[in-house]
Amino acid sequence: MTRRHAWIDASAGIAGDMLLGALLDAGASLAAVQSAVDAVSGGQVRVRTREVTRAGLRALKAEVEPLTSSLPHRSWRDLRELLKNAGPATAVFRRLAEAEGRVHGIPADDVHFHEVGALDAIADVVGCCAALADLGVATVSAGPVALGSGSVRAQHGRLPVPAPAVAELAKGWQVSAGGDGELATPTGLALLRTFARACEPLPAMALDLVGVGAGTRDPAGHPNVVRVLIGAGEGSGVQPDPPSPERDAVLLEANVDDLDPRLWPGIIAALLERGASDAWLVPILMKKGRPAHTLSVLCAPELVDALRDQIFRDTSTLGVRHSPRGKVALERAFADVTVGDTRIPVKVAHRDGVIVQVMPEFEDVAALARRQQRPERLVLQEALAAAGVAGLVVGAPLPESLRPEQ
Repeated sequence: MTRRHAWIDASAGIAGDMLLGALLDAGASLAAVQSAVDAVSGGQVRVRTREVTRAGLRALKAEVEPLTSSLPHRSWRDLRELLKNAGPATAVFRRLAEAEGRVHGIPADDVHFHEVGALDAIADVVGCCAALADLGVATVSAGPVALGSGSVRAQHGRLPVPAPAVAELAKGWQVSAGGDGELATPTGLALLRTFARACEPLPAMALDLVGVGAGTRDPAGHPNVVRVLIGAGEGSGVQPDPPSPERDAVLLEANVDDLDPRLWPGIIAALLERGASDAWLVPILMKKGRPAHTLSVLCAPELVDALRDQIFRDTSTLGVRHSPRGKVALERAFADVTVGDTRIPVKVAHRDGVIVQVMPEFEDVAALARRQQRPERLVLQEALAAAGVAGLVVGAPLPESLRPEQ
């Protein structure tokens, strides 16, 4: 099958069912989508389609019909087991759970929310993943996303739009209000952010497929649709499959000799939070013997403008250098180990199916050490020992049960 690039037009917003409808309208096999959904749901969900109009524009509406009245609240821990054979869908739900966890200040494993646990949301995510595979899509990019404005009713009352989880998922992406009401849902944005790592205008391609997926509402003033344009071309997207270890990156650098050094930790933390791959300081000696620092920030190409603006805003530099960098990164995955009664995430770097590095997440180690009022080095040793008991040791084969890093 031809390997294609897909560009997602989310200028009117995005939701899981809208993207699924667009991919089906572009030619993805409904039978292939239903088969993938059945494999996860146990045949408890039916996917249907019908043609509709939105502001006068023809579109395909994907409708997910649960065949059971029981729609349980599930945690991310529950979903990992349910989705263990669902490939990229696991990465989408992991991104959702981590965003909700950050919003509510709890571990991702403990997140319980109906939208992700419901069978219809599972069908949207698994269906979109199956549709991309069926269409032979190798790379994905997208334009800016309309998030909406106003407020929306949620389980615990009214929330401002964009909802907190949507805002968390939108970090590092170009966004606009785009209209009234909720235009982007957490599920839709998690799908886009998992597959479309590049925010760009429509790239050059030999266009051969176009799909238009409808949202539920039909507001006046603009068509409530998501479009996908698919063709032969590279774009700036990434493969939905595990990423290649060879990645493009940009290095931003600035020499600063007149900034209060107490400000640097917050500046570096803010750059990392905004999406930088890494950020660091190097002490240097400038002209006339003045002590100074070089701020270095490594990031993806699509984040250059935003992070450069942040450097100008937060530091006293008058100029920022930038240069392309090739980056070879080990593929990474995560597993959880138990220290006492606490789960600690462990990052596992691997290559060619063999474990190369094993390191517990230090923030979780430090938090446990504070709670137990024990030295961090001892808790770190215990976490490494627990990883060893679980077979996560350098040189060992990579277990299939590990979840990929996103």
